[in-house]
Amino acid sequence: MMALSELKGLGKARLDTLHKAGIHTVADLLLTLPVRYQDTSASLPIGEIAPGMEICVSGYPKAAPRLSRFHGMTSVTLRLCDETGGVPVVWYNQPWLQTQIHQEDLLTLYGRVDRDKQGRIRMASPLIVRERGILPVYRALAGIPPKTMRELIRQALTQLEDCCPETLPDILRLKYHLCERNFALRQAHFPETKENLAIALRRVSFEGMLLYQAAAASLRGERARGISMDVPDDGPEAYFRTLPFPPTGAQRRVLQEIANDLKAPIAMGRMIQGDVGCGKTAIAFGAMFLAARAGYQSALMAPTEILARQHLFSAKAMLESQGIPCGLLIGGMKAKERREALQSIASGQWRVVIGTHALISEGVEYENLGLVITDEQHRFGVRQRRLLSRKAKENEPAPNELVMSATPIPRSLALVLYGDLDLSVVDELPPGRTPVKTRIVPEDKREGLYNFIRSEAAQGRQTYIVCPLVEESEQIDARSAQETYADLCTGPLSDLRLGLTYGDQDAQDKAETIQKFSAGEIDVLISTTVIEVGVNVPSATVMVIENADRFGLSQLHQLRGRVGRGAKESWCFLMAAPNERLKTLCETNDGFQIAQKDLELRGPGDFLGTRQHGDTLLPGMALGSDIHLLEETSACLKWLRSPGYEEEWALVRQAAQTAFARVIDEVAMN
Repeated sequence: MMALSELKGLGKARLDTLHKAGIHTVADLLLTLPVRYQDTSASLPIGEIAPGMEICVSGYPKAAPRLSRFHGMTSVTLRLCDETGGVPVVWYNQPWLQTQIHQEDLLTLYGRVDRDKQGRIRMASPLIVRERGILPVYRALAGIPPKTMRELIRQALTQLEDCCPETLPDILRLKYHLCERNFALRQAHFPETKENLAIALRRVSFEGMLLYQAAAASLRGERARGISMDVPDDGPEAYFRTLPFPPTGAQRRVLQEIANDLKAPIAMGRMIQGDVGCGKTAIAFGAMFLAARAGYQSALMAPTEILARQHLFSAKAMLESQGIPCGLLIGGMKAKERREALQSIASGQWRVVIGTHALISEGVEYENLGLVITDEQHRFGVRQRRLLSRKAKENEPAPNELVMSATPIPRSLALVLYGDLDLSVVDELPPGRTPVKTRIVPEDKREGLYNFIRSEAAQGRQTYIVCPLVEESEQIDARSAQETYADLCTGPLSDLRLGLTYGDQDAQDKAETIQKFSAGEIDVLISTTVIEVGVNVPSATVMVIENADRFGLSQLHQLRGRVGRGAKESWCFLMAAPNERLKTLCETNDGFQIAQKDLELRGPGDFLGTRQHGDTLLPGMALGSDIHLLEETSACLKWLRSPGYEEEWALVRQAAQTAFARVIDEVAMN
């Protein structure tokens, strides 16, 4: 079998790049499927194009392309015309195109149609099409141009039969009308027709979903012996009596489910899912209350320092008043502070430990860890979750595990994603939450929006302005947080107190900015999506989301959840041209309805991709799969595990363990 290093065009640097991307063998390369396709097989008349389309157009330049220079940047511009109309085109930092494009030559372009900052329709940095067909587009890897990646795949396909044997039993393929794996992989990389591509993507997506569910089912079947806690029957009610507000029926039900799990001899593995503001944190604190009363420590891991600090603030108010000491462990602590924290954890002085990834770092030892909780589960991998669980002492029963997600996921998808966990849905919001009014705002209404922000500030209310970028980019026509902050400081909102925060900002500066906003010392906070979770400011009543069409519906709903946390009327303004997706957000505040719509419109792959920071969790899911395939693969798994199909189930289970050994959990799967 050919080694990856034997492929032509792979020097040491490119080989290192592939290794860093998790591609170590020719088989790994063949299973690295395109993230999307460019259909250059036919051109759309220019008169029919509209913003948001990703299309192929053909025509002649109206005049010779013009080269401009500004601020160290260059742009090449022209107007492409056909018999139905014309469209402006711009390329940034590609000055050589001025001499390569000729007015008399037919020019075919592929790219996205959008609007410039003045709202005019245009195409920015489209590709010049030199090859017609359905072309694969792979995720960008530094130092490996797209053309080189395609050539590497072509070479690898000569080894397909040896590298990628069939994974699904014949009886299963026939029952579910699936093509052979080799045909699917060939057509997924270089489709001959749209029909062949659809057949290939169905097979690849079906396999990915089925094997993931099979792997998750294996994990569920391997639940460890757990810590059985002495939880009194009235434990949950005793906790709820300590709260300053009455619990909802959903909170009572879910905490009772947790209490039952804590008492059982098998380690709890439960996920709490609920919409923004449903009271999941209060349930988690209830679980820690029960664990502390039973004599055990709890650890809660949050994805950001902002969220960890907020949880600590709430825990001190809700748990320390009940005699349960709480502490914080985060990265970047001073040596003395960290040393004292580690001592408080190891001695058991802190019964509740809240922190970030620092909780699973070396040197952290717990006295008697009985409950581990991960918040915003989609931001952690299964491995990180399990590493926290393994912080318990060796040869002791496994701690109980609770995970929380404020990202609504349709139940069918949640069962696929988190098949190793029992699922509790908090489907009821506390009374008193004010529904957020959502509106789509076109560019020509921006001045009126700023007037509204000023009027809210005059009443002591605060505003978030969220941008998709940190810095200005000539390649991506979208507002950046830094550019917006600079413009507003000297322009429309110069009379207000403005703040700026983003993900890569210095941790101390970020914490200080968030603290000032929380304290009411900042009227308008301009930021990236860093404020998506963990910022709770009841006096914030306005959320402005720039270039809203660049975000997924579920992420927009999360951002909207930062306002409406008090009793005052709150607003979310989506700066974008109206479309079906954004109208859905205006029509409902139900996160589960929104998630379902997001799933239907974008497909499971895109839906999951936003949660895995670009890494597709299920191979092939980003390619043409739909919600019905989820149900179909779930039914297939149930059929495989029924009597009479033991041999087929063993084959699929082995394939699942091979496919997901690294992704899910090497230790648990071996």
